[in-house]
Amino acid sequence: MNKTIRRLFASAGALRRIMSAYSPYLGAGIRVTHIADDFGSATVEMRQRWYNTNYVGTHFGGSLYSMLDPMYMLLLMRRLGNGYVVWDKSAHIDFIRPGKGKVVAHFELTDERLDEIRAATADGEKMLPTWDVEVHDEQGELVARVRKVLYIRRKAG
Repeated sequence: MNKTIRRLFASAGALRRIMSAYSPYLGAGIRVTHIADDFGSATVEMRQRWYNTNYVGTHFGGSLYSMLDPMYMLLLMRRLGNGYVVWDKSAHIDFIRPGKGKVVAHFELTDERLDEIRAATADGEKMLPTWDVEVHDEQGELVARVRKVLYIRRKAG
């Protein structure tokens, strides 16, 4: 990540504001409502609007996925630091029920999981950890479940 971008994303508050104003998020009505100061968790929400509603009156599936897409990568990049390469590798989404109204997703990185990543990549080996993320509506009903696979490797040198 270049130095200018790294500075922009230096604090959790700055990252939250930048992501909420990022045009793909802004255009889809997605807001990052919380990022922990230690980058260990985040919450993202999307309210249903005319511009993110599909033909049958529910949230676009692509918008549901979009609200989840970069978060684990961004959190991991901040928690692991500049000594690691972190990329999204793949994702799978299961749509459980139609999403209407406000939908919310929460992301959590535990210290145990970070220790596991550091140990597995200490010798420069790659790791392909998975994270499951759920999207819930205002009633707490499960709308979608996403499995993210990330590529993580310690940088040489």
